[in-house]
Amino acid sequence: MRFGAHVSIANHLYDAVDRAASIGCDAMQIFPGNPRGWHSSYFDLADLDEFRRRRELADIRPLVIHLPYLVNLGAPTNRVFEASIAATKDSLAKAVLVDADFLVVHVGSHVGAGREYGLQRINAGLKEVLTSDFGRAKLLLENTAGAGFTLGSRLEEIAEIVNDLDKDPRLGICLDTCHAYAAGYDLSDPATLDDFIKKLDDLIGLDRIGVIHANDCRGTLGDHLDRHEQIGHGAIGRDGFRAILKRPEFQEMTFIIETPRPEAGDDIRNLEVLRSLAGIAESPT
Repeated sequence: MRFGAHVSIANHLYDAVDRAASIGCDAMQIFPGNPRGWHSSYFDLADLDEFRRRRELADIRPLVIHLPYLVNLGAPTNRVFEASIAATKDSLAKAVLVDADFLVVHVGSHVGAGREYGLQRINAGLKEVLTSDFGRAKLLLENTAGAGFTLGSRLEEIAEIVNDLDKDPRLGICLDTCHAYAAGYDLSDPATLDDFIKKLDDLIGLDRIGVIHANDCRGTLGDHLDRHEQIGHGAIGRDGFRAILKRPEFQEMTFIIETPRPEAGDDIRNLEVLRSLAGIAESPT
């Protein structure tokens, strides 16, 4: 079991490793560039060598890259659809360059064009992306809270996407706990958590989970609002996360926090809470 956070790549790429290590990470997630832009950053070759050296020294793994928020493979407009494919392929190239393990993408939104249309667009977009060189990376579809026209809040929709792409082994899932709770899956109760895990295994397969985004939920069950909260301060709560972390299926899993940071040291505290609930006494720092 490994724990990490999303960290900035500001200044130099290798600075992200130091930031991750300084807060007690043994895994990390980064953006390939501006999270609200289309283009990823240029990675200097000298930075890459130093990034690899520092990452190996700090034993930070896996490395996760999260695509920019603008990417929408379900978009009905060709301009956004084509730009989303290009941004995904560009981010994938960066993932291969830095020897990342996973690339996370939000499933997408049909923007009012209809569920079936949106799923067809996502299928077509992913087919194009799958023609690329993946290196060691896997593309993880992140479940959503289900607000508006977004797709992927139901496990059935993610399963449909994976099945329509012939269950390509390069495709997996990034399970976000806040999004799942907001979508109506009660992860706070051991009994309903058991039902959720069984359903996920039956529809998609637990072996396709690459990373778990460990975020508590500020909203209520099934409200479809994507509102992350610090661990133990939301509706899932400490007991809910303790149950998740104690599941035998997740003992080799990587948990990445994307929790709010209203105060300095919040990432450190959230990682410490997760380790404590998992029964792990010490961080690597």
